[in-house]
Amino acid sequence: MPVTPAILLARKHGVPHRVLSYTHDPHAISYGLEAAELLGLAPAQVFKTLVADVEGVGLACAVVPVDRQLDLKALADALGGRKAAMALPAAAERATGYIVGGISPLAQKKALPVVVDVSATGYDEVFVSAGRRGLEIALAPAALQLLTRATFAAIAR
Repeated sequence: MPVTPAILLARKHGVPHRVLSYTHDPHAISYGLEAAELLGLAPAQVFKTLVADVEGVGLACAVVPVDRQLDLKALADALGGRKAAMALPAAAERATGYIVGGISPLAQKKALPVVVDVSATGYDEVFVSAGRRGLEIALAPAALQLLTRATFAAIAR
């Protein structure tokens, strides 16, 4: 099993977690839905990590269920910004140290503010990218919050 900075962070802090892997199809349209389908998980419990540029804040991570969309206005509100727009993929990769489709909210190169959709709190464990396409890490929402210093807010629609 490959080890990524995200997995190392969970281990370092002694956070209970599981790592799941699958064979990523480079032609997949949605990385998150692909993960949910191939791992047999409920899409509402699998979260994608999106990087947005929030006015007055800078780059930030939004963690939302793979079967929903990010509400940019709600993200800006959650971070005290005026508005938000999706970051350019190259900017997201530079800031996080991960490639698009494998961006994890955990152990990013530059610790960006993280907002997790409040729906995550309804589960015992959620699944986020472990830092590589084809690799997911399962952990409790409280552990995700602890490791990323995240806030929970209604940011998905």
